[in-house]
Amino acid sequence: MSTVSSSSTSSVLQQAAQSILSGVTNSQLDVNTLVSALVTGATAAQAQSIAIAANSDNTQLSALGSMQSSLSNLLNSLGGLADGSAFTQLAATMSGTGITATTSTGAAAGSYSVSVQQIATANQISSKAYASGATLGTGNLTIGVGSGNMTIALTSSNNTLAGVASAINSASNNPGVTASVVTGTDGQHLVLTSTQTGAANTVTVSAGAGVDSGMATANFTQVTAGQDAKLTVSGTAVTSASNNVTSALSGVTLSLTSAAVGTTQSLSVATNTSAITTTLQNFTTAYNAWVSTVQSLSAYNATTHAAGPLLGDAMLNSAVNGIASIMASGISVGGTTYSLAQLGVNLKDDGTVSLDSSALQSTLASSPSMISNTFNSTNGIGEQLSSFISSYTTAVTGQIAQRNSTLQSDLTAQQQAQSSLAAYQANLTSQYQAEFTQLNTIMSQTQNNTTYLNQLFGGNGSAGTLNKSS
Repeated sequence: MSTVSSSSTSSVLQQAAQSILSGVTNSQLDVNTLVSALVTGATAAQAQSIAIAANSDNTQLSALGSMQSSLSNLLNSLGGLADGSAFTQLAATMSGTGITATTSTGAAAGSYSVSVQQIATANQISSKAYASGATLGTGNLTIGVGSGNMTIALTSSNNTLAGVASAINSASNNPGVTASVVTGTDGQHLVLTSTQTGAANTVTVSAGAGVDSGMATANFTQVTAGQDAKLTVSGTAVTSASNNVTSALSGVTLSLTSAAVGTTQSLSVATNTSAITTTLQNFTTAYNAWVSTVQSLSAYNATTHAAGPLLGDAMLNSAVNGIASIMASGISVGGTTYSLAQLGVNLKDDGTVSLDSSALQSTLASSPSMISNTFNSTNGIGEQLSSFISSYTTAVTGQIAQRNSTLQSDLTAQQQAQSSLAAYQANLTSQYQAEFTQLNTIMSQTQNNTTYLNQLFGGNGSAGTLNKSS
């Protein structure tokens, strides 16, 4: 949307006036330039007003977008702080190697001893040796794993070891076995391996009529026995078909490797201090980003006199003051006051905060309830911040959304006003074009008459003149 200053409009109108004077003094009018100047002069003030209003709306919408984004990030960082869940997370650690412990819902804090006697293995069997490319007859070959099985039809197109292996691996109803052909000094062997560990998941082979008798379990050699993992947890014997033991302790998974066999280790399930530190660090980072956004939106440069788009804005100031008040104020739980400073979250001179990890770890070790009380789900700092920020960021009903809606409505009104102004400019242009084109025609006729009269009465001695010397 273009704008025209009052000085440039005045200059154009002066040129237009000069064009009229020139027309009166024997010149043709530049109709297009004249009409453009007059239309611009008539509508410049309104066009400028619309442009200024629309630019203001767009600037505020952009600024509110930045405010919304920063507040939303701050709100997201409060995820485990608002409801206190960040402080109920547990982590499991082992004292040795070969066992990895992880926690999930249902885990309880405690210490346990874990001794591993054996890990779970998968059953593997190998056929007798066959000459390369040897055929195995035709008929049905049944492969089983545990309680499941599948049947493969051997034909002249697949009745070699390679054909059998391919049929097993590509079968849609494969019960959980992989097949491969191993070539040794004595010939080729079909090797079948269960995809699942555990004593129950043994591999079986049954040859139907017409199929080579070597394709039967009794004629296969066991390479690896399928066995369950065996361990004791605080004196209780535990078996598991998988090396990921989930049944021993509620909410705790023990992942075993061969390095754990023959060892006794200590398992500790305790508060996840690392996760708490990370959560608080993410919060301080998001809060500092919010402070930076506020400073940008409300800045003022005394040298250039440039002001931020939300300088002095009541809504921004209200959000800033509300968040700062919650951050600075302590909360009371059971008659005791708790604050962020006690957790190592310290306010700096520039309005940002920093996290003293050493102070936090010390508090976690000496008084973990201090942290959970500070961020309790009833009146904790996280809950207060979450509730307050949500009043600004909530879609449709939030303060920012409502402000955006008002600005969008005004922007639509400005666009409609611009459309109406454009239509008015077009009509005015047509009107002026017609009027000044007619004026041009009249002045052209006047000029022709003037020329004729000059020739008739003013041309001394000229042929046809009435003015002849005696």
